[in-house]
Amino acid sequence: MLYRDEAIVLRTHKLGEADRIITLLTRQHGRVRAVAKGVRRTTSRFGSRLEPFSHVDLQLAEGRNLDTITQAETLTLYAGDLGLDYDRYTAGTVMLETADRLVTEEREPSVQQFLLLVGGLRAMVKGEHGSGQVLDSYLLRSLSVAGYAPSFDHCARCGTFPNPGAGPHRWFNPSMGGILCVTCRVPGSASPAPETVALLGALLAGDWAVVDAADPRHQREASSLVAGYLAWHLERGLKSLPYVVRS
Repeated sequence: MLYRDEAIVLRTHKLGEADRIITLLTRQHGRVRAVAKGVRRTTSRFGSRLEPFSHVDLQLAEGRNLDTITQAETLTLYAGDLGLDYDRYTAGTVMLETADRLVTEEREPSVQQFLLLVGGLRAMVKGEHGSGQVLDSYLLRSLSVAGYAPSFDHCARCGTFPNPGAGPHRWFNPSMGGILCVTCRVPGSASPAPETVALLGALLAGDWAVVDAADPRHQREASSLVAGYLAWHLERGLKSLPYVVRS
């Protein structure tokens, strides 16, 4: 049975002498692994279209274990623009790996994750915001869609909001789901600056006026907390994250 879908290429693996296994995040069918036959030959019709960061329209044939790509049309090749900037390329690589890790079930629709990834790559290419901030915003949103939404306003444990005029709660713990009040804080919790807590909330909400105006030291602190939150919920770190340069 044949079907069509649009997809982002997440990663590729060699198969035999001329084929590749392509891991895709599709719009309607979720995470799909498919064989691209003969794609490594110089005469391949669509070899360059099936590289990581490619946004493509595909026709696939269903298989018992792996589907087979029979047609591929390019929608957007993000790799060319991202490859010109190391910071944006490495940040984009983290986005691909995150999507691959968060969408675990194959052929289960995950439209929100697909749209988040496409939007994140577009924002990364445009360059209107810092690559680190685009990445952090994407990570927080993708975690939220996956069911790991962090709390940055009310206490993640008891649900209380800070008293008016007292500023945000000051304790952060990934295992507890975000910000904690002084009563609920647990050993090992971080104590970020109030400006960092506000920045984290802005990254999650997409309030770019607040994000772009943030002090670099608060951006770095926020990035560290986002990375810790991501690692906790993925249960192990991402291979690509250490290569991201934080200014």
